[in-house]
Amino acid sequence: MRAGRGGALGGLWTGAGLAALLGAMILGISAGAASLAPVEIIRELLSHLPFLDVESALTDRQRAVLEQLRMPRVALGALVGGLLSGAGAAYQGVFRNPLADPYLLGAASGAGLGATLVIVYAGGSDLGGLPLVPVAAFAGALLGVMAAYLLGRTAGGGGTAALLLAGVAVSSFLTAAQTLVQQAEIDELQRVYSWMLGGLGRGGWSDLWLVAPYAAVSLAVLLGSSFLLDLLALGDEKAVSLGVRPTVVRVVVISAASLATASAVAVSGLIGFVGIVVPHIVRRLVGPDYRRILPVSLLFGGAFLVLVDVAARTLVAPAELPLGVVTAFIGAPFFVLVLRATRSRVR
Repeated sequence: MRAGRGGALGGLWTGAGLAALLGAMILGISAGAASLAPVEIIRELLSHLPFLDVESALTDRQRAVLEQLRMPRVALGALVGGLLSGAGAAYQGVFRNPLADPYLLGAASGAGLGATLVIVYAGGSDLGGLPLVPVAAFAGALLGVMAAYLLGRTAGGGGTAALLLAGVAVSSFLTAAQTLVQQAEIDELQRVYSWMLGGLGRGGWSDLWLVAPYAAVSLAVLLGSSFLLDLLALGDEKAVSLGVRPTVVRVVVISAASLATASAVAVSGLIGFVGIVVPHIVRRLVGPDYRRILPVSLLFGGAFLVLVDVAARTLVAPAELPLGVVTAFIGAPFFVLVLRATRSRVR
């Protein structure tokens, strides 16, 4: 009976997440200097479907804005938001810590350093057809998380506070290294700085196809590991008695979450707090089961970042705010609330 109620709850919030994502995407496509009515957007999309006799009323200019500017930007925002939220939920599950986040654990700063090195010294080029930016970002993200995890365990005993402090220390070190690279190559400073602030304005269909394979692999692994995360939540001893190898699960999940973070960072720059805000709210809605937390976080994370992007390009129009600035204004107070709630439970 309990499993049935849990399945119904998961289905309910998955449907709500889908509706939120679709609504946010329609709003994101319609918002901007060139007004596009939501009804006309839907008619344009339906006109491409077979067996439906629907005619679009958009002009050629409006169609170009829709297909070449708005749609790839919104699709990229939905993907990046889902990746960061999924990675945050996975980190929180594998570390059993609600404060775990790609930025607090050094993943994003490591990915930023890796991507910056490729942008500055290799011009963001390919190697044998393989784009180097996401590869370098993945290597940096994995290095950052593993350094924070090992430092937290060896120097701090592996507790929550030690892990967070280790993550802050590693993030600070990697950010300092990134700054050093920028200062050494001053000609690339504006390009790298613009990328660091985070944004989707530079994104196009090519960026979406660039990270799609990495995103597909990382999300498939994370969703497939959701039940194992539930078993890890019981404690390592109990998980081992149920046939789970905790170390292997942690390595696989951390690698997949780091790949998801690196994929997002490679095309959007540094956008903080999405990975802690969305999974924490979703956990309050659907309960502690990661078979519900992960898919619902992906959907609401996509919707969240699309809405944040709408705010970023409309609040000070015709100028545009960096996405990382907007998410920081939302995420920093939220992080304080989560920290206070966590301390209250510990007491």
